[in-house]
Amino acid sequence: MSSDPEDVPAPVEGLTIDQFMAPLRANMPRAGDFGRAGIEALGNPVPMMVINEGGEPLELFVEPMARAYRLQPGEQVMVTSYGEWADYPFETVHEPGRLTVWVVSWFGTVTYRDGREVPVSDESPED
Repeated sequence: MSSDPEDVPAPVEGLTIDQFMAPLRANMPRAGDFGRAGIEALGNPVPMMVINEGGEPLELFVEPMARAYRLQPGEQVMVTSYGEWADYPFETVHEPGRLTVWVVSWFGTVTYRDGREVPVSDESPED
């Protein structure tokens, strides 16, 4: 896949590339980077609790950052969107063993409730 954001497919059918890219264009100049400090500086945080209530590990995949997290049964994390977006801050897709959360603003964090960052996983639930 190309690293050019213009080549990223839109997650919602019928959404134009301009609509899809608008939050990135609005937020990137203010954030400066995808580091946690730059993301949080955007303000307007909207958290969403994600809980693995199943009996097996669950992969939480966060887009567009392409970061995977392995949630153990009972584990809870906060996915937080920052900056501007149109309409809604998240899109979610559930598949067996995986929950994908698209942060529509392009800028998000994954933390525990106490604010600590959740470590990115290097393995999928099938491993």
